[in-house]
Amino acid sequence: MKYILKEIFSTIVMFLVMFLVILGVYKYIAEPFIVDGASMEYTLRSGERLWMLKLNNIDRFDVIIFPAPSDEEKLYVKRVIGVPGDTIAYENGELILNGEAMNEPYLAQKESEFDGNFTYDFTLEEITGEITVPEGKLFVMGDNRRNSLDGRRFGFIDADDVLGEADFINWPLNEFGLLDKYELSEDGSEIVAR
Repeated sequence: MKYILKEIFSTIVMFLVMFLVILGVYKYIAEPFIVDGASMEYTLRSGERLWMLKLNNIDRFDVIIFPAPSDEEKLYVKRVIGVPGDTIAYENGELILNGEAMNEPYLAQKESEFDGNFTYDFTLEEITGEITVPEGKLFVMGDNRRNSLDGRRFGFIDADDVLGEADFINWPLNEFGLLDKYELSEDGSEIVAR
């Protein structure tokens, strides 16, 4: 009888430890997320399941998850276009980042479906009243520029509000794998794959 009680106790302790480890991973390291909406097509599609990593440093062109500015119960997934100190404008549908015209490779597939400018022209100052992205803020946009509620409507988001970076698609299986990553080239003149 003593042996059975000891086994039951050790099994309970093992399950409790496993539960705490899983809870810790969800809270501090990674959390599952389901894409809801078409604002990131074709990078991410509605219904795809992915893991967001919480420990990553967020940088330009990362795909992030954060609470919707108008409804903190809802989560948005968007791409970081500007970090503190950046100037941003779109001219003739082309990103002008810190004075350099850039091709956005992550838009290519969706952009090919449209005639004319896929991204309507604007300047950061027209939208936010700021010339550069302020300290502690980020400017985000969806990859489906014609169908995205993003920084063009709600301005900046607080960098501290970012819940995580979308890194790994785990469903559907035909999309299984890491998201493509992008960064500025060393000379800051183009967006390149990492």
